[in-house]
Amino acid sequence: MERNISSEILHQILNMGEMLLNSGAEIKRVEQTINRLGKAYGAARMDVFAITSSIVVTMSFPDGTEITQTRRIEQPAGTDLSRLERLNALSRRCCENGMSIQELAEGMDRIRKEDTGSWYVYLGSVIGAAAFSVFFGGTVQDGIAAGVFALFICFCQNVLSPFCPNRVIFNLLCSLAAGIGIYGVTAVIPVFHADKIIIGDIMLLIPGIAMTNAVKDMLVGDTIAGTMRLLESLLWAGALAGGFMASMWLMGGVL
Repeated sequence: MERNISSEILHQILNMGEMLLNSGAEIKRVEQTINRLGKAYGAARMDVFAITSSIVVTMSFPDGTEITQTRRIEQPAGTDLSRLERLNALSRRCCENGMSIQELAEGMDRIRKEDTGSWYVYLGSVIGAAAFSVFFGGTVQDGIAAGVFALFICFCQNVLSPFCPNRVIFNLLCSLAAGIGIYGVTAVIPVFHADKIIIGDIMLLIPGIAMTNAVKDMLVGDTIAGTMRLLESLLWAGALAGGFMASMWLMGGVL
């Protein structure tokens, strides 16, 4: 196979791996998808190594041609199960029915540009925060307040997070701002309980899926990737706790 064609094939396959990783896929899923796509496009052997910040792939063809490409993953991994489902469906169609590399690229581009429905995200955040607040002993008023602050947190995640690519700093600043607002409101309106509102809103920022995937990666043998993701998740959670603690200390001193 011509080297420029094989390079383009591997480039698009790496695009698929990067999109999967940035959508919250576990490492094993990313490696398996890259491996199957490579063989669907005629590779005799695929050597794939992926961690949370990098993907390295060597694609070997029957005629002896070998192409190696490395992709640095700079965007912090999030969780978008809807996009992940569409990417999985696209890769399965490609492996089962076959499609040109141009069709694969166009399919990924459509998924990349699709609107996941931001109002669904806002509605889910409000319902989730309010439900957790009431579940852990808060009143209906606490649930309503948690839902209102959930809108602020969701706005920060969707609009402001691209300006702060460091997830640790983002969690710290977001939790600090939310905590200051919550303590300010409860100081002015005593009917609200700050701890119950915080416990509802904090659920929107805790990296629960990332921690679960980290443990799963380690259990299936991807020890390096799992350890890295677990450490990242613990740092994110620590920054989250630190932001709320700082707001508690600050507002306690002010009020």
